[in-house]
Amino acid sequence: MIVTAWSSGKRNCTDSGYGFKISRDNIDRVFNSEWKFVVLGLEGEEKTIDVNINKSSFRKNCREFINKDIGLWLIKNGYGNWEKGEPPKFKMEQICENRFKVFSENIRK
Repeated sequence: MIVTAWSSGKRNCTDSGYGFKISRDNIDRVFNSEWKFVVLGLEGEEKTIDVNINKSSFRKNCREFINKDIGLWLIKNGYGNWEKGEPPKFKMEQICENRFKVFSENIRK
C-alpha cells in the first residue's frame, strides 16, 4: 500500500508534527478495528515503533500514524519539507497482522 507523508502544517526541523496518512480504503480493508496499535518498521532503522490507532478518529477524519520517530526518519532521509500539495509517498508493506514496514524511497516521481 502507499502512504503519504503528513505534517501538522508547522514546518520545523524538529521531529514533532509528522506522520503518515493512510487512505480510507486501506484503513477499511487492512486495519482490524480491534487493534490498539500497529508496530511500524522504518527502512534503515533497527528499532520498531508502536503507533497508537486506538482512537475513533483514526477511522474517520484523522487517518494518520503520528509518532516523533516518524518525524525523525522523514527528516533524516531528506523528506522533512515538501512543496504544498506535493508530500512524498512511500510503499508500506504489511508483514503480518498489525506489523508493517515503510520503505525510504519516495515513489512520487
